[in-house]
Order: sequence, then C-alpha cells, then structure tokens
Amino acid sequence: MDKGPLKPHLGADLPGFLNDLSRNNNKEWFDAHRDLYKSAYVEPALSFIEALAAPLGKLDPALQAVPKVNGSLRRINRDVRFSKDKRPYSNSLHLAFWAGDHPNRSPGFHISVSADHWGYGAGHWAFEPNQLEAYRQAVTSGGKAKELLAALARTEKDGCQASEPQLARVPRGFEAEEPTATLLRRKGVVVMSGHQLLADELFGPKAVAFTIKHVKAAMPLIKWLDRNVFV
Repeated sequence: MDKGPLKPHLGADLPGFLNDLSRNNNKEWFDAHRDLYKSAYVEPALSFIEALAAPLGKLDPALQAVPKVNGSLRRINRDVRFSKDKRPYSNSLHLAFWAGDHPNRSPGFHISVSADHWGYGAGHWAFEPNQLEAYRQAVTSGGKAKELLAALARTEKDGCQASEPQLARVPRGFEAEEPTATLLRRKGVVVMSGHQLLADELFGPKAVAFTIKHVKAAMPLIKWLDRNVFV
C-alpha cells in the first residue's frame, strides 16, 4: 500500500459505501464506483490493519496482520459458483487476523462491518481430520477441557457466544458427561458476538485500542486451539 500518514481506523465513508452497495449489488454499479471502493473501503482498512500489526504481533501466539487484499482484508468479491445467492459482492467488510501460516488454516480473530452493524468472533470453524482427533483427545483430558471452558467463558464476558455444536450426539467411541459431552459434539470451535450497532470507536483514534481489547478477550481460546489442535 502507498505510504502516507497512517490512519489507524476505518474510513468514515465506509458505512455509506456499503449501504449503497447493498442496494446496487451489481458489476455495473461497482465498476462505476471503483474509486469510492478504494478510498472508502480498501485504503482505510489497509491502514487500520497496518496499525494493528505491531500490537497483534506481541500477543501469545502472535497474530498475523497482513495489510493487503486477500491478506487480512478479505476480498469483497463473493464466490457464487455453488450459491443460490448470485450477488457478486459482499455487503460487509471482513478483516481476519490469524495465529498460523494461513488465515483459512489457523485459529484467529475476525471482524465484520456492515452499513449499520458490526460483529466479531474467534476460533476455527472446521477442523481437519487430524486436528479433530487432537481436539477430541484434548477435551477428554480433564485439565485441558477446563482450560477450554474457561477460555469460552472469557469470550462470553466480552459479548460472544459459542456456535451450536455440529453433532447431535457424542461421537462413537467416546463417553462423557456435561460439559465435556457438548465439547465433543463440536467439529470446530467458534465464538461470535452477533450483530451490534456500529461502534464509533472503529472510525476514530481509539480504534486500535478498542479492537485489541476484544482480541485479548479471545486470546485464551486462540491460544488453546493453537497449542492443542494446530500442532
């Protein structure tokens, strides 16, 4: 990205751009407003990501903050190949910060900003088979299960809720009582805040501190996954 004065927050024009995009989600409109996409969406987001890189890099584990499109700024283009929803563009801005070598293969922290709401979350949605086995072995170890439950409780205090377990029953070969039984029904662990009214902090000088506060609340979960599943 071009080096200019660092603006460590999202752009004030972002909600308006996203609102207009939601009402004109087509290639013709987008192409006609590509300059606004860059000035309201891309450039401020990349500057914000760059400002977050140093504090995120000091966490344990360090989180990657890559200031480029398809790095920490996820692409606005939607993959519509297998979707009934053929709208070509996402109506929200999506930021991702991750603990490993790839945003889709690592536990991390995510932020989504739409025209009139935002949300955040952490974890990893779907484990690979070897990761799932490591996860199940970990949660059937009393100490590690307690650590995970404490990490989930920490995110709940920060306004997040764990997604519903993917399995209806404890997997074959395991027997457990609650709360371990619910942990075993998971094939991934994700917590999400749900939709919240847009936070003014995201668009002003407190954006980095505001974001880091929420990231730190999720770090026990990210660290647990990094240490016990992504090994």
